[in-house]
Amino acid sequence: MTLITRRNFPALEDVPATFRTLEDTFNRFFNEAPASRPWTPAVDIQENENELLLTADVPGISLENIDISIEDGALTLSGERKFENEENKGGYHRIERSFGGFKRVFTLPDSVDAEKVSAAYNAGVLKVTLPKKEAAKPRTIKVNVNK
Repeated sequence: MTLITRRNFPALEDVPATFRTLEDTFNRFFNEAPASRPWTPAVDIQENENELLLTADVPGISLENIDISIEDGALTLSGERKFENEENKGGYHRIERSFGGFKRVFTLPDSVDAEKVSAAYNAGVLKVTLPKKEAAKPRTIKVNVNK
């Protein structure tokens, strides 16, 4: 009986150069330090009957470096976390935190009252409150049924 070896994937020398380039790009992306990649703050959005609440983690960013704007039915959250290199503290052994600018855009439903939006910032957490218009709030109407 003859034993035949079967490969599910072609040998590396059989793969075209474009696929090797793509593989190298992915390997570089996942193996490089995060500080060299762009970053985006994590955001949670929750809704209750009166408002939408957007919570964003923006540690290490001062309030002056955060911009919140609403235009054409979209909320834009942008800012920048700057790398503060202190020369007198010695060299770094590792830098894993990401730095640079970010921009997140969220489409708002028509039910949001853009005139009453407010924001609060505390301990690196930004909370944007987006109240709903009165017409969009749920209401209960009692209906009398004749017997």
